[in-house]
Amino acid sequence: MKIAQTEVLISTLSGQMPAVLITPDQPGRKPAVLLLMEAFGVTTHIQNVAVRIAHQGYEVLIPDLYYRELPNNKFGYDELEQAMAMMWRLDFGQPLEDDIRAALMYLKSLPNVDADRIGVTGFCLGGGLTFFTACKLSNQIAAAAPFYGMVLDEWIEAVEDITVPVYLFFGGQDIFISRDRIQQINTRFQGLGKDYHLKVYPDAGHGFFCDERSDYNRTAAEDAWQELIGFFKQHLHPGK
Repeated sequence: MKIAQTEVLISTLSGQMPAVLITPDQPGRKPAVLLLMEAFGVTTHIQNVAVRIAHQGYEVLIPDLYYRELPNNKFGYDELEQAMAMMWRLDFGQPLEDDIRAALMYLKSLPNVDADRIGVTGFCLGGGLTFFTACKLSNQIAAAAPFYGMVLDEWIEAVEDITVPVYLFFGGQDIFISRDRIQQINTRFQGLGKDYHLKVYPDAGHGFFCDERSDYNRTAAEDAWQELIGFFKQHLHPGK
């Protein structure tokens, strides 16, 4: 399957947000995935993940959520302090909700995308924002799969507003997300009777999916990839 990668601009309430659009050479309308970036920005790794997803038959969009801080808004994995500083300058409220909504509306506007079959996934910062999207924009998506996202207290409260299936991935050795926090999230979903699955890889740390990071855990990453693709196949390909 041939894959085309193009840079696009998405109109938001704060200006033009660059994004990377990954399109598989496949006829007909297809499901799509909104891929939300790590704290390090729209890195080569995240674009490679998008290409892998596109090879499964999905249109994939990666919005640059740091667009307000262009041009120097991407970091190497050895620049954790700088990346975290930029991440915490984001407004984790209405501005991010508006940006993500704009990205979803852009995806839905594409003639080769089935607007009713859009999934969301992301890693690190993007994992937290995938959780956030499920809470705030369930009516715009069909499924959400956050990877090791740090989750704010108010988002845990907002789990009651989630109406789509969710698959949460965590590492048991994550120094940023405690076992207690993971259990709190699990208890909240379970108590509300949500359609969800939560998987913890006991030996994996934060960033276990990324083969460019020191925490990369090949066994966990390969299993999580299969679980992610199976989850999207189940919920973005109804009747198949």
